Amino acid sequence: MDLIASINSAINGFVWGVPMLVLLVGTGILMTLRTRGVQFRKFGYAMKNTIGKIFHKTAAGKGEMTPFQAMSTALAGTVGTGNIAGITTAVTLGGPGAIFWLWITALIGMCTKYAEVTLAVKFRERNKHGDWVGGPMYYIKNGLGKNWKWLGILFSIFAALAAFGIGNAVQVGNIVTSVNDVIVAFKPGFSEESQEIVNLVLGIALAALTAVVLFGGIKRLGAVTEKLVPVMALIYIIASLVVVIYYADTLPSVFHDIFVGAFSPAGVTGGACGSMFLCITWGVKRGVFSNEAGLGSAPMAHATTSETDPVKQGIYGIFEVFVDTIVICTLSGLTILCAAKGAGLDLNYGIEGDTGLNVAAFGTVFGDQFGSLLIAVGLALFAYSTVLGWALYGTRACEFIFGTKAIRPYQIIFIIVIVVGATMDLSLAWNIADTLNGLMAIPNLIAVIALSGVVVRETRRHFGKKAAAKEIGDDKPQA
Repeated sequence: MDLIASINSAINGFVWGVPMLVLLVGTGILMTLRTRGVQFRKFGYAMKNTIGKIFHKTAAGKGEMTPFQAMSTALAGTVGTGNIAGITTAVTLGGPGAIFWLWITALIGMCTKYAEVTLAVKFRERNKHGDWVGGPMYYIKNGLGKNWKWLGILFSIFAALAAFGIGNAVQVGNIVTSVNDVIVAFKPGFSEESQEIVNLVLGIALAALTAVVLFGGIKRLGAVTEKLVPVMALIYIIASLVVVIYYADTLPSVFHDIFVGAFSPAGVTGGACGSMFLCITWGVKRGVFSNEAGLGSAPMAHATTSETDPVKQGIYGIFEVFVDTIVICTLSGLTILCAAKGAGLDLNYGIEGDTGLNVAAFGTVFGDQFGSLLIAVGLALFAYSTVLGWALYGTRACEFIFGTKAIRPYQIIFIIVIVVGATMDLSLAWNIADTLNGLMAIPNLIAVIALSGVVVRETRRHFGKKAAAKEIGDDKPQA
C-alpha cells in the first residue's frame, strides 16, 4: 500500500502540478483569443438565455433532457465539497489573494467550458436505447476521426474509474462525516459504535435513493437535478450572504486583502503565506478543481440536451462556471474572511484549513449548533448532487468502452460503492481518484485544442445568423 501511495503521489504531483495547470489555463486563454472573448462579449446574451429562461417550459423528447436539466446535471457533478472545503484550503494555504486567482481562472475557464459543451453537442450521437450520448470521447472519435478513438477510450477509462472515487465514495464519505458532526454538536459524547451504525444506515439509504434515480433513466435524472441543484445553491448562497452582510463593514478591508494579497501575500498574512507563486497555484488549482473546466466531465451531461444548436447549449457552460466559481466559491471565501475580520476568527494561515473554519464562520452569526447544521446541509446536498452527476459520467464512459450492455452492471457497482464509501476509510482511494480526475484532462485538452477551429466556426455561424436575423427585424432566438 505504501508503494501504491508513493507511485500515486508522484503521478498526482504532475497531474495537479504546474505543467497541468499551465495547460489548463493556456487552453482557456487560447480559446478566449480564438473566439474573441465570447464569454465577455456575449455575457449578457448568455445570462438572458440561461438564467433568464429558468421558468420557461421546454419539452424534451425521448432519451434527452431540456437544456436547463442538462446544465443542472452538469452543475450537480461540478458543485461539490470543493466549493466549501476546497476554498477554505486555498485561502489558508495561499492567503486571501488566492480568491483573486480563482476569479481569473474562472473567467478564462468560462471559455474552455463553452468550447467543451459546444463540441459535445456538435459531435454527439444516439445510442441503442435512443439516448443522446456525447462528451470528450465522442468529439475525439467523431471530430478527430476514428484513428483517434484510442484517445477517447483512454479518457473513458480515467473517467469511469474516477467516478467511483471522487464522484462517489469521497462524496458519500463527506456526507456521513458532516452528519456525524451535527449529531456530535447536538449530542456530545456520541459513541463511535453509534456513528458506525449511522454511517451504514446512511450508506444504504443513499444507495437506495441513487438506484431509484439511475434506474429511472436519463429523464428522471434530469427531473431530480433541475430541482435539487437550484434549491441547494439557494440555501447556501442565502446563508453565506447573511454572514457577509452581517459583517458588511469589513468588506473594504477584505477586498483590500484579496487584491493586495494576490501579489504580496506576505504583507496580508503576516508572512505565513509568503509566496506569490503558492498563492497563484492554490487559486488556480482550486478554481479548476471546483468548476472542472477542461477536465471533460460536464460535456457528458450537456450532450443529453434537447437543444440542437451547439452554441446555444455552449453558453450554458459559461453560466455554469459563473455560478459555480464566481458566485458560490467567492461566497465561501468571503464568509470566512469576513468572520475573521469581524469576529476575530483565526484562519491560522499556512496550515491547511477544513470545514471546521466554515462552521465557525457561520457559528459567529447563527450560533455553533445551527452553523454546523448549515454546513452539514450544504455539504450533504452538494456531495449528493455530485454523486448523481458522476453516476452519469461514469456510465457514459463505461458505455463508450463496452457498449450499452455495460450500463446496468456499471450502475449496480456504482451503487454498491456508495455503501462502501459510507463505512470505510478511503483516504488512499481519494488520492488515486484525484489523480484519475486530473488525468482525464489530458486527452480532453488535446481534443479541444485540435478542434478549436470547429468552435470558432460554430460561434461565427450562430452569432452571424443572429445578427442577420436582427437586421431584417426577426431577432427571435434561432434554432
